Amino acid sequence: MLNLNLPRRFNAAQYFVDRNVEEGRGERPAIFFEDQTYTYHEVLEKVNRAANMLRNLGVEMENRVMLLLRDSPEMIFSFFGAIKSGAVPIPTNILMKSQDFLYVLNDSRAKVLIVDSIFLPEIEKIRDQATFCKKIVVVGGEDPAHLSFDQLMGQVSSDFEPAETTCDDPAFWLYSGRNPEVLMGAVHHHSHMVYCTEAYARGILNMTEEDRVLGSFLFFAYGLGNSVYFPFGVGGATVLINHRPTPDLMYEDLVKYRPTLFFTVPTLLSALADYKKTCRQEGRNLPSVDSLRACISSAEILSPEVYHRFREEFGVEVLDGTGSTEICHIFLSNRFGGVKLGSTGKVVPGYRTRLIDEDGHPVSRGEMGHLLVSGGSTASVYWNMREETKRNMLGEWFVTGDRYLEDEDGFYYFRGRSDDMLRVGGKWLAPKEVENALNQHPAVAESAVVGHQDKEDLIKPYAFIVLKPDCFPSDELKDEIKAFVKEKIAVYKYPRWIDFIEAIPKTPGGKVQRFVLQEKIQGLSC
Repeated sequence: MLNLNLPRRFNAAQYFVDRNVEEGRGERPAIFFEDQTYTYHEVLEKVNRAANMLRNLGVEMENRVMLLLRDSPEMIFSFFGAIKSGAVPIPTNILMKSQDFLYVLNDSRAKVLIVDSIFLPEIEKIRDQATFCKKIVVVGGEDPAHLSFDQLMGQVSSDFEPAETTCDDPAFWLYSGRNPEVLMGAVHHHSHMVYCTEAYARGILNMTEEDRVLGSFLFFAYGLGNSVYFPFGVGGATVLINHRPTPDLMYEDLVKYRPTLFFTVPTLLSALADYKKTCRQEGRNLPSVDSLRACISSAEILSPEVYHRFREEFGVEVLDGTGSTEICHIFLSNRFGGVKLGSTGKVVPGYRTRLIDEDGHPVSRGEMGHLLVSGGSTASVYWNMREETKRNMLGEWFVTGDRYLEDEDGFYYFRGRSDDMLRVGGKWLAPKEVENALNQHPAVAESAVVGHQDKEDLIKPYAFIVLKPDCFPSDELKDEIKAFVKEKIAVYKYPRWIDFIEAIPKTPGGKVQRFVLQEKIQGLSC
């Protein structure tokens, strides 16, 4: 465990924002966004205004504030503003649908929702069912039915005294998708962001105030660390983007903003490598990307093939690692000068791990076991989920739900989930959720979903469907079903492949035999 030596009275917003101004970095750039640049002094003023705004809206200490925002300066102002006021911000997955938003609003009892105007249509669908939400503040656009973020920010002072929180007070929640039945609010505390910064940002990446980072999706634990509290923790700068992360646009960002660290996922690394290679083969001369000192990959498995293709095209080291919402960020990571392909690296100093068998006994190196992690950034509880908390947070140990193998050199290798959950594009996916959406299609009698590796070893959903008696298989029906699912749930969850079969294989007790379906896929690809 790291000894942070934090005082008992401690406010994370003061540490990550005010401290940079107090230490002389007030005029240094903190945020790059489109054609705007915000200095640390400007960020401090905006954070203070956000804190005053929330206070004026009736938000008190420990009240929750839901943030449904794209990656933007307003996201950072709202996040740290809520923390500074003693409230608890909840960055929320913008890829979800209205019923998911309703669940988070009601489960968290958030009094205020700060929402990007483009998500208002989804919120309007469930507004009258949001029991506890009293005020909706809209970022971007004008909506007479709701409060304007810009107007409210302009009406309050840019001075604010931090709330008298402690390092053990709740600071923010992140909803975890690891339970296939329900989202669970993981409660993180004021010390956790400092712990992750010291353990990983400084300890592994050697981050300093000279670093400028580019990442995305601040509502995830990975993105929140990468693009918010890591750069703010070391006095560096963050680059925010809110366009779709297509390879051509991301390449332009790498050229335009000149980041030193690029946090991403294998899917985008692969797409960028292909994009650059294609441009070169077509004779298009792209500007060089010469600012990067490293890329960091997490949230899905980085295959050796993708690693080599990206390094060949960009000449930059890629550090693969793994983390979780509950641990707050990465706890296994490769090191500079010590990458072992196919591995997610060694334990990050400040964390401890255990691999155990089905009976809870330690396994030997070289044997597969269930991974438990201990460290000073572990969520203390799942909100209102006592049984899940008892099951997964065993004293100082967190049960990750992953199976790993540790080799003789201390490198860890992912060997699958302990349950049926899939990791698609860095985000958790419950096969049952996809099946429920599939089963609502009028042609579908029954379905089952498993994970399947594409040509680049990235996991995607593969659906097996039993059609109703009066329906017949066709490629047109497959496309129709895929489009139908995209309308029902987050787009990344739709099945990339569909096979029509006569019956879903099940155990005598009625449980889907997913291993049989996996074997069937292997047979089809032979």
